[in-house]
Amino acid sequence: MKSVEIDRSKRLIDQPRTGHNRWHPDIPPILEASEGEEVLLETRDGVDGQLGPSTTAASMATMDAGAIHPITGPVLVKGARPGDLLEIEFVDVLPQPHAFTGIVPGLGFLRDLYTVPYLVHWRLDDGWATSKELPGVRIPGAPFMGVIGVAPSHAQVAAWAKREQDLLSRGGLVMTPDAAGAVPGNGAAATQGLRTIPPRENGGNMDVKQITKGATLQLPVAVEGALFSVGDGHFAQGDGEVCVTAVEMGATAVVKFTVIKGAGKRLGRGPRFRHRDYFAPPEWAAPKRFLLQEKGFTREQAYVISSVAVDLRVSNVVDVPNYVVSALIPEAIFDR
Repeated sequence: MKSVEIDRSKRLIDQPRTGHNRWHPDIPPILEASEGEEVLLETRDGVDGQLGPSTTAASMATMDAGAIHPITGPVLVKGARPGDLLEIEFVDVLPQPHAFTGIVPGLGFLRDLYTVPYLVHWRLDDGWATSKELPGVRIPGAPFMGVIGVAPSHAQVAAWAKREQDLLSRGGLVMTPDAAGAVPGNGAAATQGLRTIPPRENGGNMDVKQITKGATLQLPVAVEGALFSVGDGHFAQGDGEVCVTAVEMGATAVVKFTVIKGAGKRLGRGPRFRHRDYFAPPEWAAPKRFLLQEKGFTREQAYVISSVAVDLRVSNVVDVPNYVVSALIPEAIFDR
């Protein structure tokens, strides 16, 4: 089995030959893999270790935002060419023992309401996440990788940068290319490379919690060798990841690749995935007892719980002008 091993006590900037944090086709591969070959990729957490076990909410003020997300790769997949589909099978996703969830001012679905930083540290053990900041709560694990992607072409980088600049000019929240904190730290990848924050047609920060062990993801290939990268492991997540973080962890992803020749021309406008089984145990994938009501938590605790455990269902989209989205939380995560 081929592998990329990292030292998680060091930042990505101190081990630049293990990964990157921008999308650009000029970033050279660090590993080559053949179809059907298992590849083990160790990854850092989504903030590059800046919110380790000893940190507090105040630590968020001094974080290097340019270091988000460190991803491991690129892996050159032999035989993959533009116009193909790259199929990635997730053989396993293995958690590290520590994780965090944070409310980051200026980010998240309710960023206008939550303006004070808040941080929860989780211990991951025996398939559960528990935290002294959330007494009486335990979150079942369903580990997956939040950022999964292949390199865009030069033409895609230019087109997507223009699309996002247009959105920014209309008042949208966009993180434009910025060399501060970039890995690689120089060249076109640093100055023009796309930030990893939004998902795009090449995959990226999709945060799809159903892409757990046993899932298969297909991505359209835009450059020779596809140049696959992965990172931002999540132990668990609610639909929407509403506070902008899930149960964020360092992880080890074990993957296998298949190249589907020419299929990207017909089917490859964007990612698509399937799963061979339940993505999580059925009682958690579709909880049999659920509620959303007062439980005595603070508003910050409630926001974190919503981000890591609440499932959303689109219940009604036909009765204009108002739609209905139902929020469900499994009763079984509470011991009181």
